[in-house]
Amino acid sequence: MSDTATLEINGEKYELPLVTGTENEVAIDIKALRGASGLITLDPGYKNSGSCESGVTFLDGEKGILRYRGYSIEELAEKADFLEVTYLLIFGELPTAEELQKFHADIMDNSMVDEDVHKILDAFPKNAHPMGVLSSLTSGLIAFHPSSVNIDSSEDMYQAIVRILGKFPVLVAWVMRKKMGLPLNYGSKKLGYVENIMKMMFEQPNEDYEMNEIVKNALDKLLILHADHEQNCSTSTVRIVGSSHAGLFVSLSAGISALWGPLHGGANQAVLEMLEAIKEDGGDTKKYMAKAKDKSDPFRLMGFGHRVYKNFDPRARIIKKAADEVLGDLGVVDPILDIAKGLEQEALSDPYFVDRKLYPNVDFYSGIIYRAMGIPVEMFTVMFALGRLPGWIAQWREMRLRKEPIGRPRQLYIGETERSFKQISER
Repeated sequence: MSDTATLEINGEKYELPLVTGTENEVAIDIKALRGASGLITLDPGYKNSGSCESGVTFLDGEKGILRYRGYSIEELAEKADFLEVTYLLIFGELPTAEELQKFHADIMDNSMVDEDVHKILDAFPKNAHPMGVLSSLTSGLIAFHPSSVNIDSSEDMYQAIVRILGKFPVLVAWVMRKKMGLPLNYGSKKLGYVENIMKMMFEQPNEDYEMNEIVKNALDKLLILHADHEQNCSTSTVRIVGSSHAGLFVSLSAGISALWGPLHGGANQAVLEMLEAIKEDGGDTKKYMAKAKDKSDPFRLMGFGHRVYKNFDPRARIIKKAADEVLGDLGVVDPILDIAKGLEQEALSDPYFVDRKLYPNVDFYSGIIYRAMGIPVEMFTVMFALGRLPGWIAQWREMRLRKEPIGRPRQLYIGETERSFKQISER
């Protein structure tokens, strides 16, 4: 293959370099195109545009491949825990036992949240959406840690990272407990990272919290599966906000806001809302599968297929097993979960869905697990943010260390041409 591409416009030829990634992906480098030709490319939604070079995550949607730093998602979900994967994503290598122990200890040393954050949280009404509250609290942390991160200091970067990894789970737990009318609490240095998350979220004030290993392992896997996903909407948002040299906390807050949308992190909430609607209509899964296949019907089957994965979502295969284990262990009797299992069985056996590879995706199964755990539907996207935190940090850190330029997309103007101002009496 040539190392350049030739673009011909009105008889003028422009040689553009080809860039090859480590997985043999090839990109046309167009950064000099406008300077040489006066032209720009137009790609709404950036579906065909690479915004950066990154060594964090590799995704091949056609083949159903997802790897963090070269490690397959299947192997990481089976053999690693969430804190190990967090370290891997951010720092590029799996930690040694000593590194992991220090990482956890440093995170726990930074897990206390200033009491004035209570006052900010108290100011929100109880019915405020948890994602809006979480975004505000995360951004608000900058008021309590106002010094900017010196990216040329590895110690400064490390301290900023362990600080947010320590405080973010506390904010997540507080947001849920406020919504449920429970007193705010903290974790314990004696517990692991995910165990602490569960204790802070679920502990009742009148009894000791007992850890359920099956539920803990399922949550661990869910967080790993959500930890990064290449240049999606929220990750791109974190990078572009950070490219202005905005701090880590406010960049993460912007990512949370982007994740809030129903086309992104809100998908698992949309799954449960769909199941609720089916239940209210009598719970006939066959009726709704038929509606999903009817092109003239506006009904959309949420949680099936994926925008990126054209074969199967490798994360869904992993979490399906965990969902079965959680439901079996908890013995939850819930008509909503029965409807979900009915839709799943029909989709996996219906030729229409099988031929089109419209399999249940990770959002479908994550919503089922979170509901079985007793997490409110409005908190589902917050749990997604908790899992995606290390990926956002890794991408922000990579972008800053590479000293990438400030993000500034171009546009193709389609508005009015120049016209003269008319006085109000003449309009």
